[in-house]
Amino acid sequence: MRHDWRARGDAALVDYARQFDNYYLNVADIRIDEISLRKAAAQADSNVLAALREAIKRVRAFHEHEHEYSWIAEGPNGTSLGQRVMPIERVGVYVPGGTASYPSSVVMNIVPAQIAGVDRIVVTTPPRALQENPAVAAALIELNVTEVFAVGGAQAIAALAYGTETVPHVDKIIGPGNRYVTAAKKLVYGTVGIDSLAGSSEVVVLADETATAAFIASDLLAQAEHSEDASSLLITTSQELALEVLGELATQMCQLPRFAVIEKSLTNYGAIIVTDSLDESWRLVNELAPEHLEIMAREEESIASHTQCRGNLFR
Repeated sequence: MRHDWRARGDAALVDYARQFDNYYLNVADIRIDEISLRKAAAQADSNVLAALREAIKRVRAFHEHEHEYSWIAEGPNGTSLGQRVMPIERVGVYVPGGTASYPSSVVMNIVPAQIAGVDRIVVTTPPRALQENPAVAAALIELNVTEVFAVGGAQAIAALAYGTETVPHVDKIIGPGNRYVTAAKKLVYGTVGIDSLAGSSEVVVLADETATAAFIASDLLAQAEHSEDASSLLITTSQELALEVLGELATQMCQLPRFAVIEKSLTNYGAIIVTDSLDESWRLVNELAPEHLEIMAREEESIASHTQCRGNLFR
């Protein structure tokens, strides 16, 4: 694929869009002009737009605390030691389309880049994605990011890594994607930086009898709808709560548009595990080492201090 980009550039993008996306893309349409972007954004629901603005505000407030700064310390004999922190010049953000397209991906990837001072943020997303989910376009407009290209899948990663006549090459590629996007990131790593080689998304909810079954079910379903291989687990000390969550799952999932995806995800990778104690629960969490951990229990602070093998923690 690398040699194909260098030899054919935009023409390769057009061919791969037809082959993999069943979309007849013209070279002139690879770059989504700002008028089209704003037109798509205008179709977003007003309530969704309000939620996006609040999310941007909160995500920005959180990541401001992660901002790193340069420093210099005077050492012995006139030496100086320090750290110089400089923003990456160009970052490419991949925004998924296809089976699931989330404006949250836009917010969570672009806001930290802006806080870091990245000079140029380039976005790629599959053809039709903005028309099918105008909230993604709205998020881009709210963040004042307008350099957007209608390119998806592995070909988007290659285009960002090597550049074409229309798509600029970048220094680092971030953003979630399917297994083909992840494989493409692995192949271009070294030519460009990447965020990570993320696997299927997963969540574990650790709960006791004080938790609310409806809330737990909603969070498990929110994870399950990502893809058929997403994993959603509940670990609880309460048999009664486990049965209540089962009922809530059956009720809530029937109301969701991605029912088929959720059903396969929960069937293949979902589970409710009842333990004898909270100690057994957090030990099991450490064995699983989940990407996302939610604690809904009376002794949440104590439990959190024992769960060392996990990614993001919510309580």
